[in-house]
Amino acid sequence: MIRPPARPAAAGAVYFSLLGPLTAVRDGHPLPLGPRKQRLVLATLLSRPNTPVPVDVLTDAVWPDDPPRTARKNLQVYVSAARALLGSSGDDGRDRVVHGCGGYRLTIDEGELDTLRFRSLARAGRAAAERGDLRTAARLLREALDLWEGPPLNDLRDSTGVAEEAERLEARCLTVYEEWAETEIELGRAAVAVDGLRDLVERHPLRERLRVAWMNSLHQSGRQAEALAVYDDYRQLLARELGLEPSPAMAALYRAMLGRGRTARTAAAARESAHGTALPAAPKDFTGRREELRELLALLGSPDERVVVVSGPAGCGKSALALRAAHLLDDGFPDGRFHVQVRREDGSTRTQADVLGELGRLCGVRVPVDPADSVDPGVHAGSAVRAGSAAHTGSAVRAEAESGPAEEAWQRWLALHRALIILDDVPDEASVRGLLPRSGPSSVVLTARGQLAGLAPVHRIAPAALADGEALELLGRLIGPGRLRTDPAAALRIVRACGALPLAVGVSGMRLAVLRHLPLAEYADRLGDPSAALDELVAGDISVRLRMASGWQDLSADDRRALGRLAGPAQDGGFTLDGAMEALGCGERAAIRTVESLIDAGAVTSPTGEVTAHAALYKVPRLLCLYAREQEEGRVSPG
Repeated sequence: MIRPPARPAAAGAVYFSLLGPLTAVRDGHPLPLGPRKQRLVLATLLSRPNTPVPVDVLTDAVWPDDPPRTARKNLQVYVSAARALLGSSGDDGRDRVVHGCGGYRLTIDEGELDTLRFRSLARAGRAAAERGDLRTAARLLREALDLWEGPPLNDLRDSTGVAEEAERLEARCLTVYEEWAETEIELGRAAVAVDGLRDLVERHPLRERLRVAWMNSLHQSGRQAEALAVYDDYRQLLARELGLEPSPAMAALYRAMLGRGRTARTAAAARESAHGTALPAAPKDFTGRREELRELLALLGSPDERVVVVSGPAGCGKSALALRAAHLLDDGFPDGRFHVQVRREDGSTRTQADVLGELGRLCGVRVPVDPADSVDPGVHAGSAVRAGSAAHTGSAVRAEAESGPAEEAWQRWLALHRALIILDDVPDEASVRGLLPRSGPSSVVLTARGQLAGLAPVHRIAPAALADGEALELLGRLIGPGRLRTDPAAALRIVRACGALPLAVGVSGMRLAVLRHLPLAEYADRLGDPSAALDELVAGDISVRLRMASGWQDLSADDRRALGRLAGPAQDGGFTLDGAMEALGCGERAAIRTVESLIDAGAVTSPTGEVTAHAALYKVPRLLCLYAREQEEGRVSPG
């Protein structure tokens, strides 16, 4: 449930504003904020409220080129001044600014900072729109916009670090303005938004969602010729500056206006029109993963991380984690959130041209078609675009030099937009290298079974197996908490026999939900039998064995043979390097190379801390072990 917006600060408290010049007010009176460098430190801390800000970030904000040797001491002086200005926190008198391992953290409430109040009002407005209360939504969104007094931090933008924070704040304000305008249009009150939209379009001429709202507001106000001119001007601007075309949704709106069709839409539909959302539904049974989700959300909210790899074995919940984060970041990516599969349904890899064509259609990027590009069977000809030689050679060095016009068009779009792209089930580096942003504020999440070690720089998250409590929570959602309580010991045996793999626990829950007569203890016994476990993990058309087979086929022939031989010792709780040498019948150096190859492929896990190769205990997920043993013994063919 969305909390109601916080009220302004109480009497005697300091109220800070970033949505305009940096200011501080106490009881209606402005407060002096000190010299410029001190204000830069305060602005940087306030831009990331209640979050640790690394010392390096503060240093770069104050001294972007050549920090003095006394930079850290000077920062301490500026932070001390900020503490004096802010006062203590709560009844215990603790400092508002504290230093920890992650940097300096400023604690501040929603009623003391305009950006926090802005966010609270915007969320409440969106919640009202989602439940159909458009009048309340319009009022709350307007209240949020009333806090916007001009370009954020406009007096400190000569600092690169502060300018980046200010641009993110401005993007959020623009998104809320678009939402407010769309809501007013749907309420039939378009006239109140026309002038403001025109001014913002003049300042942000390439922002398509603003154009769409302006077109609609003019059209609803009876200014048909002006509405059509907005589209024509934008189309010519895109073609001249970027070689792009308006999105298909905006073109459809233009055609509807030409035909005097009905253009009034719901606020949600309007948000989808220009650089909107193309995500599968949020996973309903998402469970656990709190630390991984928190880390992923923090990374995607950081200006320093453009690419995040979420890797792990088949069925570990990589895609669910990425989608969960994307659905929670609805206000963080004003130019859209998009999801594209990098494999076809049969598990084969799509060409980069095919993937790029789909991205182009979703984002409204005009991708040039080269007749020499091949078109995959069953794929529309519009998907055939030049992917660049990097897709064929896997060479990161040649990718930039020899990238094709379609890839360059995609890179121009990424450089100008803040969008979130999920490239799901990536088989290798070459299939996505040309799609990753070289510059600009967009972010890409890659999900992959392997580590994609050839991509750099990227941040990597490897979801571990669910904890017992999390796995039981997932099982209970599917079979009901009452049934779970009938035999908690058997339920625990079930999730552990599944290796705490979300896919397997989910299949077990779906199977038990149908077989309501089956005692949990009996099903736990079945899963505990290594020769029968994979046969039991089938629910309708969802088969854990088929998912294991898909991951198996991704391995090289040498890795498959090695994993089959290591599956025996791995089933006994893991194996050491000595155990690998014995199972593989090779020397130490060859065993290390083989084990590390399997780690890179995502089939073997290793300790997260630094240990020597001989001291490390390596593990293979239980169900992958069972599948590898089947292959080694030749009892079941792949798939």
